[in-house]
Amino acid sequence: MSSARRVVITGVGIISPNGIGTSVFWKAILDGPCVARRVEAFDASRFPTTFACEITGYVPTEHFSTKEIKRMDRFVQVALIAAKESIADSGLDSARENPDRIGVIIGSGIGGIATLEEETRALDLQSPHPKVSAFLIPKLIINMASGEVAIRYGFSGPNLSQVTACATGSHAIGDAMKIIQRSDADVMIAGGTEAAISPLGFGGFCSMRALSRRNDDPSNASRPFERDRDGFVMGEGAGVLVLEEMERAKKRGAKIYAEVAGYGLSADAYHITEPEPEGKGARRAMGMAVQDAGLNLDQVDYVNAHGTSTRFNDRAETMAIKSLFKDHAKKLAVSSTKSVTGHLLGAAGAVESIACALALQNGVIPPTVHYTSPDPDCDLDYVPNSPRQIPIRVALNNSFGFGGHNGCLILRKFQ
Repeated sequence: MSSARRVVITGVGIISPNGIGTSVFWKAILDGPCVARRVEAFDASRFPTTFACEITGYVPTEHFSTKEIKRMDRFVQVALIAAKESIADSGLDSARENPDRIGVIIGSGIGGIATLEEETRALDLQSPHPKVSAFLIPKLIINMASGEVAIRYGFSGPNLSQVTACATGSHAIGDAMKIIQRSDADVMIAGGTEAAISPLGFGGFCSMRALSRRNDDPSNASRPFERDRDGFVMGEGAGVLVLEEMERAKKRGAKIYAEVAGYGLSADAYHITEPEPEGKGARRAMGMAVQDAGLNLDQVDYVNAHGTSTRFNDRAETMAIKSLFKDHAKKLAVSSTKSVTGHLLGAAGAVESIACALALQNGVIPPTVHYTSPDPDCDLDYVPNSPRQIPIRVALNNSFGFGGHNGCLILRKFQ
């Protein structure tokens, strides 16, 4: 390992398409169903895809005042809800802590695109005095998720945001781990958030032909690694974790979910949206994470795959796993929880890291659902359709983003 300071997870918080709260999420990824349904935020009938995984049960006024809602885009709102849950879960009392030793990294792949659309529609350039909301910029910019969490709790330690598309959440957690390891903070609030199901965001993915078009059967449309997959299902939500230096966490009697033991990152340097066909960049990032954790490849038990349900990604990720792990690849349990949640974009890596921590803690691997027809190009053990109760000690979480960004995390069972 790169540092004697070890980092553990002491709090988790999620707001997902399956509902608000970690227990709701955990039950959903074990038992389903996928909540993909016709888009409710706007009329999507003229798009080639008409469904998505929108957050279930979220009413902004139940969580925020009218004044707060006016100044915060939805992606910031859901980040604050997840952060609140994770901090409460950790048992941290901000009034008793040294705020300079607690930092925040919460990123987003897209940020306040809904705010940008709203203000663009309202802008009248023919008016003598065109009006733009004074809240436009602070609602739009991605770093405001980290900023709002720090403001709310008074955390004045390192504060920044990652923006690496669908690798954002994992990069935020990995960089937060390194900040603690090098003693720049003792606690980091880390994760990812996304709320981009708007006409512009949704339409952009439709135009790329990235989304499934299974409009007659949306709840079965997210089919990672399956032969008949035809694209990902767009989702929204947030996942936030409390990372803490291990000895400090033990001293205060904190509940510990798992250790964040390794971090790897790389670039494909290949294409703006397609992964490198043989998964070379993914392989490098996975290998780096395993090495950073001080482990051998055969010590990894479970891979929470990026597994988007797109033809190129699933094939390249499978090739990367086989190339790195060789004979051990056939012994790995590999699953994609996106089959239930849809693809949460910049929040995916954080939400899936929580899935790994819960899998380690409970000794249960969540399945890849909707898996009925194997793809000859994807020939690993994808834990099809039913959870698997086996003891696991080491989990690898993969996250890959447009632009060729790769981020991988090793989580280890804490004992």
